[in-house]
Amino acid sequence: MALLDVDNLQVGFNTEAGLVRAVDGVSFGIEPGQTLGVVGESGCGKSVTASSILRLVPSPPGVFLGGQIRFDGRDILALSRDELPSLRGREIAMVFQDPMTSLNPVFTIERQMGEVLELRFGLDRAAARERSVQMLKTVGIADADARLNAYPHELSGGMKQRVMIAMALLCEPRLLIADEPTTALDVTVQAQILHLMRELQKRTGAAVLFITHDMGVIAEMCDAVVVMYAGRVVERGPVLAIFEHSLHPYTRGLLDSIPRRGIGRGHKAELPTIEGVVPSLLNPPQGCRFADRCFQHQRLDATCKRRCREVDPALLAHGASAVACHFPLDGSTQ
Repeated sequence: MALLDVDNLQVGFNTEAGLVRAVDGVSFGIEPGQTLGVVGESGCGKSVTASSILRLVPSPPGVFLGGQIRFDGRDILALSRDELPSLRGREIAMVFQDPMTSLNPVFTIERQMGEVLELRFGLDRAAARERSVQMLKTVGIADADARLNAYPHELSGGMKQRVMIAMALLCEPRLLIADEPTTALDVTVQAQILHLMRELQKRTGAAVLFITHDMGVIAEMCDAVVVMYAGRVVERGPVLAIFEHSLHPYTRGLLDSIPRRGIGRGHKAELPTIEGVVPSLLNPPQGCRFADRCFQHQRLDATCKRRCREVDPALLAHGASAVACHFPLDGSTQ
């Protein structure tokens, strides 16, 4: 049985212009010890999906419109407010994308880590400090005892993110959600944080849900991948299958956009891009939401194009993967 099972999740936001369906029928599962990547452009619903798992979507304006999120058989959306604290931190923890704003600027690192341990495990101050020092050392922070006395503004961006990872792992969660944890960091520090997360996962055996817009990170970190576009899952499957035999034109576009050797300084070749913009989720198009930007769509005859415009493609099994496309890139028709 999957540790986490997201089934037909639908989340919207009420705005003055109407209801925006940020997540519209998303389904996936994560096995114990597995790393699942969720990838897509900004605004595709990745972070809303991640926040929904911990019931962190603000309401109002957010509203759950349907679906289920089951963790170890329990329906998270059915839990009472009093039951949520036992889930957050102890069972599922989250590392947010911006360490600059995720830590409270007026409290020391010891205060912020210590509160987690005191509330979750009832440790006294001395025991909490000892555990905090141990965890900071685990995430590679030198002179950990002294760093506990620091305030967030006294730490570098990379060190803040290491602190965030340490705090997420304090309670030894069974599932770690990492929401673009390296976005605000420079390339060297990104590599260090990714290496750290891989090593910590091997040590703890936790499952990881890794949210990113970077296909290179997906290749390095994940066992399986979910590709999202405009609030929907358009492709899902093992990483090797997605990279070697991607079926959805959007997935192929993301892969083609990965920088490669020979493209860049002193070279005339340009990095491929996906033309156009994501459609409005306030009033999404009737058929395939990617049709206006799809190179495959442009090659079709008039009858096939009409099908793309009028019929919403379902996510259907296709070999080791699943794809929501009427005309997958392997030449078949769904």
